[in-house]
Amino acid sequence: MADRVTEHTTIAAPLETIRAVLLDFPTYPEWAKDLKSIEVLETDDQGRGTSVRYRAAGMGRSTSYTLGYDHSDPARVAWKLTDGDIVRKLDGHYEMQAEGDATAVTYELEAELIVPLPGFVKRRTQGRIMHTALNELKARVEGLDGPSAP
Repeated sequence: MADRVTEHTTIAAPLETIRAVLLDFPTYPEWAKDLKSIEVLETDDQGRGTSVRYRAAGMGRSTSYTLGYDHSDPARVAWKLTDGDIVRKLDGHYEMQAEGDATAVTYELEAELIVPLPGFVKRRTQGRIMHTALNELKARVEGLDGPSAP
């Protein structure tokens, strides 16, 4: 059975800036510490990654997985797992809503591992994923300097 987690934050930046950071897959290892390498396998006609392979440190080992991205909604960055070595499901999205000069961001992830883990290990792993997904994203976006931002 898959576990679903949802977290919210507000980022002091326009939605478009956050979306640009989220779609700049090759730079993820610069701000998402657990990600070791990213390879964009396929892009759409606008150059956005539609199939992206990740190698991450997780649970004391290296893990690889490939996500397929849906770019149909400009206020959402959504993905589904297409291949993974220790995960059966890793589907989720960032939902963004402008709030004046800031953006409310909701992150939702549904994950299912091939091998079941004890509850305390799952909770610790979920906490790390959420920290990266929102806190490190927020730090990256809010640390960008105006014109040089993606």
